[in-house]
Amino acid sequence: MKKITSAIFAVPLFVLSFNSIAQNKNTQSVYSFDNLPVVAATSFKADTISILKYGAKNDGLTLNTKGINQAITDCNKRGGGVVLIPEGLWLTGPIELKSNVNLHLAKNALLQFTKDFNEYPIVEGNWEGLPQMRNQSPIWAVKQENIAVTGYGIIDGGGDAWRMVKKEKLTESQWRKLVASGGVLSENQKLWYPSEKALKGAEIKDAGVITKEKDAAFYEGIKDFLRPNLLVLTRCKRVLLEGVTFQNSAAWNLHPLMTEDLTIRNVYAKNPWYAQNGDGLDLESCKNVLVEGSTFDVGDDGICIKSGRDAAGRERAMPTENVIIRNSTVYHAHGGFVIGSEMSGGARNIFISDCTFIGTDIGLRFKTTRGRGGVVENIHARNINMKDIPGEAILFDMYYAAVDPVPLTGEKREAPKVELLPVTDGTPVFRKFYISNVVCDGAEKAVFVRGLPEMNITDIYLDNLTIKAKEGIDIQEAKNIQITNAHLDVKNAKPLIYIQNGKSIGLSNIGYDKADLLIKINGDKNADIKLSETDTKKAKSQTEFGYGAASGVLKIKK
Repeated sequence: MKKITSAIFAVPLFVLSFNSIAQNKNTQSVYSFDNLPVVAATSFKADTISILKYGAKNDGLTLNTKGINQAITDCNKRGGGVVLIPEGLWLTGPIELKSNVNLHLAKNALLQFTKDFNEYPIVEGNWEGLPQMRNQSPIWAVKQENIAVTGYGIIDGGGDAWRMVKKEKLTESQWRKLVASGGVLSENQKLWYPSEKALKGAEIKDAGVITKEKDAAFYEGIKDFLRPNLLVLTRCKRVLLEGVTFQNSAAWNLHPLMTEDLTIRNVYAKNPWYAQNGDGLDLESCKNVLVEGSTFDVGDDGICIKSGRDAAGRERAMPTENVIIRNSTVYHAHGGFVIGSEMSGGARNIFISDCTFIGTDIGLRFKTTRGRGGVVENIHARNINMKDIPGEAILFDMYYAAVDPVPLTGEKREAPKVELLPVTDGTPVFRKFYISNVVCDGAEKAVFVRGLPEMNITDIYLDNLTIKAKEGIDIQEAKNIQITNAHLDVKNAKPLIYIQNGKSIGLSNIGYDKADLLIKINGDKNADIKLSETDTKKAKSQTEFGYGAASGVLKIKK
């Protein structure tokens, strides 16, 4: 029979080496994107089965769960092909994808998942890197091969029926309307929950985590709190998501988990900006991935790399690796491209290029915290454009505190206590980041690097940056940070560059218009800081040293 083969780019086999990175000891590493992963393509028979054959009705009232799933099952038994969702509004419950089946949405097709929670059984799943009980995801598959969701239609997860909402994220009139619709409020009256069960679950620590003492009755008592991710593909191989809009997820939008050879092309992941845990794409412990030509406008992180949480993630020991992300756009999100914080299995060999972030809280966001463990390394980014970033344009932070990156109105936050702790298997490692050609028109801070005293962030190479921001460069507890060819248009240059306990810090050709103070160095653990090819005369004051920092640690070469 004739087959339909999904298009895939041809690239050389990925070679795990730094042969393509020409190391220069004095300046930024010069690297190329020539050696990239190969992502195996899907291939489907042309045979097409319409859900109309199974009695499906596009009236928005008839529940079509049984008919859609039967069509997929029959298609699978016949050796595969295409299951067609024709134009119209199709109401359904959870849909299980099966091997060799392409679920295809025609133009003007809206697949609407029901808001009747009873249609979603509680099952063993995974949430934020831990095995947990969850409501069944609207679209799901386990250990399937050669599967796809393609077409031109919209998949709506009905997430507004599930999600809690923070009062600070709505206007006064929106909040009044939401409260009047039903649901319950938290004790402080600042959080709306859709039901008593949802509120009860929120008040229990690790409510969904699977433990021996929790029985079916317990989980049923907090069912509404156990929000499902819209699409979860677990341990699948050769997957294609193409052309479809995925929107209004109860929790995360797209969640491939331990999946291999995944292509995501020209999709639109969409959630309200206030959507709690409303991530766009979370690649967790996945291998060989291509994301291209896609758009994300969501309530939490846009494109995110994860690999399990704490001891459970380290025990799984499956890094997310060999990933290409290119030619994509992120609008509202907590971060445009993100790694962490649940990255305990590690992340490596990630290539992101030719992407635009508009209005994301942070642009490039790399986050972790003590207890996670895991190694994040060999991360490459180039040709990144940003605009209207409320937080940092580029951030590396090992003190992630599970809060929104930009404080809400009236919210006060204290800086984390800096203390030296022993290195354990729960100590995370961030190293070998190569970032070049970044333009940002508007941010709170240009670059923020904050490592741990016992485990510095190391080997970061930033080259060719043009960033307009309120504050400049902030480097804390870091080693071998090389920033070259950076122009900073900074309003609050007091100082332009701040370093705390930095070692082997190289700053070369740093352009700026003016500064009250050029560089401030604090701490008694600084060493080998060099500033070169930079006009120091534009600053009213050149240097300031404090908290045990010796002036000899800095060498300025004109």
